[in-house]
Amino acid sequence: MPEPSPLVVPPLPVPILSLGVTGHRANNSDFVAHEDRIAAVMAQIFTAIAAATGSGAGPVQVRLHSLLADGTDQLAAHGALSRGWELVAPLPFGRALNQAINAHPASPADARLLLAGKPARAAETATRAGAIAALAAQARVFELADADVAIAALYLAMVDAPTDVAAAQRYASAASRRVALAGRVMIEQSDLMIAVWDGASRDAVGGTGHTLASALVAGASVVLIDARHPEQWRLVSDLEALDQPVDQPPDPDDRNAQLLAAIAAALHPADEGAAPLALAPSAWRATSSPLFHAYRRVEALFGGGGRLWRSLKMVHETPEAIASGSGAPVLQALTSLPGADPAWPRAIGRAVLQRFAWADGISTRFSDQYRGGMVANFMMSGLAVMAGMAYLPTAGPEWKHLFALVEFLLLGAIVLTTAMAKRDQWHDHWFETRRAAEYLRHAPFLLALGVSRPPGRWPKGGSGGGPVGGPGERAGWPEYHARHALRDVGLPPATIGQAWLRAVLDGLLIPHLAGQRDYHRSKARRLDTVHHRLDRVSIVAFQLAVVAVAFWLLMWAGGALSVVPAVLAEKTAKLFTFLGVMFPTVGGAVAGIRYFGDFDRFAAISRISAEKLGGVHRRACLLRAAPDHALDYGALSDLAHAADDVVVSEIESWQAVFAGKHFTVPV
Repeated sequence: MPEPSPLVVPPLPVPILSLGVTGHRANNSDFVAHEDRIAAVMAQIFTAIAAATGSGAGPVQVRLHSLLADGTDQLAAHGALSRGWELVAPLPFGRALNQAINAHPASPADARLLLAGKPARAAETATRAGAIAALAAQARVFELADADVAIAALYLAMVDAPTDVAAAQRYASAASRRVALAGRVMIEQSDLMIAVWDGASRDAVGGTGHTLASALVAGASVVLIDARHPEQWRLVSDLEALDQPVDQPPDPDDRNAQLLAAIAAALHPADEGAAPLALAPSAWRATSSPLFHAYRRVEALFGGGGRLWRSLKMVHETPEAIASGSGAPVLQALTSLPGADPAWPRAIGRAVLQRFAWADGISTRFSDQYRGGMVANFMMSGLAVMAGMAYLPTAGPEWKHLFALVEFLLLGAIVLTTAMAKRDQWHDHWFETRRAAEYLRHAPFLLALGVSRPPGRWPKGGSGGGPVGGPGERAGWPEYHARHALRDVGLPPATIGQAWLRAVLDGLLIPHLAGQRDYHRSKARRLDTVHHRLDRVSIVAFQLAVVAVAFWLLMWAGGALSVVPAVLAEKTAKLFTFLGVMFPTVGGAVAGIRYFGDFDRFAAISRISAEKLGGVHRRACLLRAAPDHALDYGALSDLAHAADDVVVSEIESWQAVFAGKHFTVPV
């Protein structure tokens, strides 16, 4: 018999510091006047970043995102490459169009040559085009080429008629929107933005001021270098700070400390040691344990659908099996994207899907232990009360010690289960690993579009108000873990055209939305049914208690009035005493399970999520049916963001329900 293959344990993501850069071009008067000083200051900042990322115990990769325009973008790109950092270029156009536009050709003929991928005749134009091409050759290039045909037509119309103001405005409007889209990609991928700005205007869409403001709105920290006084650079975190007068130069020690703190926050969560503990190999189980199936058994018994006593055993999908299992359709869709680098889907399988399988399996285990253990506690609590009373109608006082022993064992099991839950942090580990898994579950379609949640817009730890990791505190490592797992993959080296967008829409986004919508609809119906049936059991148990007590009182009254034999009430007193305790105890235990499970609130959360996902799915289907010109990167990335927002909102909602429900004895 062959030996089973060893379990693949996905490593924790290697920290990646992701930088973005925006700034004036080489035709800006302030940039030209102070270019050497700006270059020196940027070199100092890069040196500080290199020192901060190289001084830790583990490896830290640094990645710079640049649009490769002349001036600041190219200055930063050369600085990154000289330090061995990875250069990533989210271009607002395809390579040829981007090169033609940013080389500033002096003639329409040179513009057409560059668009055709040929060298320009004018020496200065050829030099500028060559500088862009040389950097692109050393970068991972993400080309937003889906609107190139329309933009190229507007561009040529402008260069053919340089005095036509309307043509220039039409081109500028369309091109600026594309630059802003590329800027959004860069902002979403970056922990820290570096901006060279003269402070003049934030109105030009896609311009330096607009990109800088967008980064601050997205929650990014910005190293702001004043193009007129570069040595007085400062760290800015709030949009409103741009309008505040700077009365005196920033203190160098303070701003260096702020820069180091921003880098540390991006690379290391406050609860950094929690991830290895929650995701340790010792936390993994290949199958679920029947000892902790109580919660899922309640759903099976009261939720309808399927045999009531069917097996609830779960076999957790291993990381090495997901590529050929549940993740196969996703990987196939990624591999089928037109022009996709074959290594890129494999990177998603390794960095995202394997980590999802690992976190999902561990989370399912802790969910069973936490929820199943708590439901078992409620059941054992009720059984303990009934066991302590059962000797009355069945055996008599001389056998009470046996019933008391059963009661003691049940109470001891409750205490032991509660102690284990607190010691092993079932509640916290379930919360944390479930968040990490859900972020990774829907990541593939985001990665295929280069879409990400900006670092400043990830849910934060610290909502509990206490020390990190304390009671009621929400850890920050799941968001860190997911963000750096996605960073491990990064932007796809791809040309994003209509075919790519349609393949993502049809093969990834729409199937994911439909599957999650249907899952939440089914879950909402099932949990509603569980809630109402448990409520009915509690009511019936209370009614039976009333009936039992009332019936005995009627027998007693009948005996007193000689309607029935008086001895009847005396002989049944112990039985009806037991029933009078048993029915309320059953009702109380069921009510406790219903309260703890919060089935109605979870049903409401799933119902709302299904409605939101259904709305995004409807929009996606409309976009799929639209003509090609309506399917552009901006429209599809907006839908991806909307789907991401629904997922994060659902996580926030269900965790708010259970945040305060720590494992405890059922009193």
